[in-house]
Amino acid sequence: MIYLDYNATAPVKPAVRAAMLEAMERHGNPSSTHRYGRIARRYVEDARAAVTALVGVKPAQVIFTGGGTEANNMVFHGLNATHFITSAIEHDSVLACTPNATRLPVTEDGVVDLNAAQNIMQSAPAGSLVSVMLVNNETGVIQPVAEIARLAKSYGHLVHTDAVQAAGRLPIDFVALGVDAMTLSAHKIGGPQGVGALIIGDKVALCSMTKGGGQEMNRRAGTENVAGIIGFGLASRLAADDLRDVPRLAKWRDRLQMQLKDIGGSDVIIPGSHTQRVANTLCVAMRGVSSETQVMAMDLAGVAVSAGSACSSGKIKASHVLRAMKYTDDVAGSALRISLGWNTTEADIDRCVEAWRDLYQRTRSKQQSKAA
Repeated sequence: MIYLDYNATAPVKPAVRAAMLEAMERHGNPSSTHRYGRIARRYVEDARAAVTALVGVKPAQVIFTGGGTEANNMVFHGLNATHFITSAIEHDSVLACTPNATRLPVTEDGVVDLNAAQNIMQSAPAGSLVSVMLVNNETGVIQPVAEIARLAKSYGHLVHTDAVQAAGRLPIDFVALGVDAMTLSAHKIGGPQGVGALIIGDKVALCSMTKGGGQEMNRRAGTENVAGIIGFGLASRLAADDLRDVPRLAKWRDRLQMQLKDIGGSDVIIPGSHTQRVANTLCVAMRGVSSETQVMAMDLAGVAVSAGSACSSGKIKASHVLRAMKYTDDVAGSALRISLGWNTTEADIDRCVEAWRDLYQRTRSKQQSKAA
């Protein structure tokens, strides 16, 4: 089975798995003051230091969470914002938290429209919260977060960025981006599922959503997931290796894109291909064939890919991201996301092309038979 769904979750790196298994051989609550507790606390703080190095902040700015979705929820429920402004292409965990938000439109390339954003932010009440993801999870398109933050600050707004899909794929500098809050998740960078982080600005006040304990500097009650946090910390350190791997993945992604386009010609659409994307992500639409059919057929051929976000309880529906990019439903409902990562090989790319070619030829043959 070939796995090309890293944007949903990356395989846990062997060193991370080993570190977590070792951690689970030990015991101790990080809040306890005896020796076992102090050892557990040291593990948590070592991991916190690794996450701070990943994004260029201080340890006190890192709040460990149960994942990216929780971190996003903490932002919208914990900051005292007068209004919410988000892009139209955000992850569901942002859109569901902000049903009454003003949505920033994107261009046909999938990039937030800065002129429209300025007009919206100018007219919004001061103290609004602007949230724009750093990298889109479906197309891989990189968003101009630093420019958006500068605009937002000029009108007195707070800024959050969901950087879940950016870690390990782009260098991240929290200060240079100019944001007030940032979301990270371990399982996108070869760490475990169920652990993430909210990075918060030095002077930003955050109310805890959970009550009943003083963990995470009184900002997230509940005993820390020590083994998961250890895995997150090591994955954060190893993310430097992923950055060095970017040229290889870009080369393979571009070859995959070219070969699929050569096979399908005008039947193939590559959303986001005319602007900056992270190296590991390819969004490809096969006209006339639903995303669900394609995912199932590729799976039967031994290649795991997805259709958009993997956070919708297994449901496959037309992509809201592609709709925001002005694509019609026949395209938005026929897109696949192919995402590469640390364990991808060139043979995986070849297998993917072969499976996709077989699928394309079968569907076109059926359509021609019906037409006849």
